[in-house]
Order: sequence, then C-alpha cells, then structure tokens
Amino acid sequence: MRVSVRIVLLLAVLASLLSFAKFNYCQVDGWQSPAQYVHACYSDIPALYGERSLDTGAWAYSSAENSVEYPVIQGGVMWLTAKIFPHNAHGYFFGNIFLLALLFIFISLIVFRIKPEFSYLLPLAPAAVASLYINWDLWAIATMLLAIYFFDKSRDSASAVLLGISISTKFLPIFLLLPIAIIFFRREKISGFFRYAAISIATCAAINLPVALTTPEGWWRFYSMNLHRGSDWGSIWYALSQLGADFTHQNYLSVLCLLIGLTALTIYLLQLTNPPTLAHTAIFVFIIVMAISKVYSPQYVLWLTPLAVIALIDKRDLGIFWFWQGCEILYHFAIWQHLATVTGAKFGLPVFAYAVITLIRIAASLLLLIRLAGRHTKSRVFPSEFLLSTGESYP
Repeated sequence: MRVSVRIVLLLAVLASLLSFAKFNYCQVDGWQSPAQYVHACYSDIPALYGERSLDTGAWAYSSAENSVEYPVIQGGVMWLTAKIFPHNAHGYFFGNIFLLALLFIFISLIVFRIKPEFSYLLPLAPAAVASLYINWDLWAIATMLLAIYFFDKSRDSASAVLLGISISTKFLPIFLLLPIAIIFFRREKISGFFRYAAISIATCAAINLPVALTTPEGWWRFYSMNLHRGSDWGSIWYALSQLGADFTHQNYLSVLCLLIGLTALTIYLLQLTNPPTLAHTAIFVFIIVMAISKVYSPQYVLWLTPLAVIALIDKRDLGIFWFWQGCEILYHFAIWQHLATVTGAKFGLPVFAYAVITLIRIAASLLLLIRLAGRHTKSRVFPSEFLLSTGESYP
C-alpha cells in the first residue's frame, strides 16, 4: 500500500477529532462518576487539575503529600498549562488536549519517516485512538520516538539528549538503554554506549536537579510511590490475585520476573545474525516491562502501538497486529466498565471478568512479541531500509 504524508496527516487529524468526540461527553457532563467510566471517557487531565491544587497555581512539586506523581517535565507541563487556565477546568482540559492532538500528529509523522508503508496503522489503531487524552504520555512518546529515529540514523548525541528528555518526562524510556547497549556491543563500539549513557544521564540530571534541590520531597514522591506501590489495575499480579492466586512479596517477584524477561531478550538480541536496530527491537523491551509491571494504565497502549507498527516486517504481520489491537480495545472498555461497577453503576463488569480480560490482553501482547521476534529471526537480517553501516536507516 502506497502511503503519503498527506494521507497520514489526514488520518491523524481525523483520529484526534474522533478521540475528542469520545472524551467530550465527560467534559459536557462535568466528569461525573460513574458516568465517566460507563462512557469510557475518564481523563486524568481534569481529575488532577483540582486534586493536585494546580487550579490554584501551586507548583507541581511543592508538597510531599500532594505533588504530581510524574517526572519533572510532565509535571512542568501540567503546571504551566494550569497557569494559563487558572480556576478553569474546562479551559485546562481543552488546552491540554489541543497540545496532545498536535503531538499525536507529530508522532504519526515520525512513524511515517521510520516505517512509511505501515504508518497508516497508527491513526487507525482503535485502542490508541480511544486513549489519546487519558494522560500526558504523548509528551514522552514523541521525544522517545525521536531518540529512536536519530539513533538509527547514527546521530547518537542527539538521540541521547532526547532520551534523557523522554526519561525526565515519563520514566519508561529508561529501559531502552538495554537494547541500545546490546546494539553498541554488537557493533563492537561499547565505548560509544558509555558516551551515550553519560549524555542521557547528564541531560536527566540537568533537568531534575533544580527541582530535586529546591523541592526534594515533592520531587521524590513519584519515585517513592513506584518503589512501594502494590499490584494495581491492569497488572498480571492484580488479575491473578482476583482469581485466587495472591502472591506474597510481589515487589521482589516482579523484579525477578523482569530480570528473567530482560535476560531472555538480551540472549535473543545477541544471537541475531546482524546487529538489530533500535526501531525494530524497542517494542520487545516495552512488552516485557508492561507485562510484568505492577500497573498497566489504559494509555500505555500509546507507547506500544507506534513501536509495534515500526517493528512490522511485511503484510503477513498485519493479522497479529489487529488481533493484539482487538484485545487492547477489549481491555480498554473492560477497565472502565469495571470501574463503573466500583463507583456505583447499576451495570458493569464484575471483577472476575475484568481479571480474565486483563490476562487476555497480556497474553496477546506476548503473542505479538513472539510473532515479531520469530519473524525477525527467520528473516536472518533486518529489512533493507535499515542500513546501519551507512547511517541511511530511513528517509
């Protein structure tokens, strides 16, 4: 299928508008519960505007108990947009989703640059479109994809800076350092990895230190919550506990499973015939992390979808892509209908059914990983558009 920039732009704009129509019901209704769950249009944007005192102009990290639960760039975005719309929840919502729509269009264009033949899939992916305005994740996803793009173009310094920015927006991209290290090792340029990591760490430090030094307790709240949180919505641990398999020491067990998964990924990447590209392998590490994580927020599909599109080899992979998207959209409605039940709706999804659907979603993501990993192994080399030796990875 021949895909042009204009087609991708048009699809991305239409997807942004369609997602707005979905979320606008809650905006009109005032984000009331359980209606915002029944209609699957809940968003953290208006919820945290008041709950974190952003509506009063308070600095996002001024309080140890009430600071935003995100890294500093995302917190800064939340605070700055709140300064533009003080005491105005509707204006705050509209201002933020306008910026998120622009970011989604930008991300669609990045995907087009990396994988033009399948780039139309991102704005057509139902689970991604349904999740656009739940949270601010697109800020971090945009810089992460740029980091991947520049890395495979052999522009390592720019990539490292962008990865540091992405990590300081949402912590998840830090896991990309594993495939990056393996790629440098396969290229026999391990010193290049240390330089790359040093630039990323220095970027993170430059962004985080001013906040960590001036409001340390508020800055640390995000990291403390993630270190000590128990199993939560969407995780395999929560689902299994609701089905009667309640594990003790879940923090240690999740770390152990993560190490096993990342070790298996490392062995796989080291055994590939040619050095892999970051664009083709980023999806693997994210699926592993999210399958084992203690929480899976509905908007996390926004991280996986562009990476899955980029990792596709040919049309034979479309079946597993759409199957996985189908399971993700099933989960999208399952979490909201279950929360509708929790918040007093007359009808909703009982916890047993929600737990089963959670496991189906996780299994589908692992099937996607296995399929793509198997396809890359059988192809023996990565697609010809990724010519690492020349730096001409894509247009």
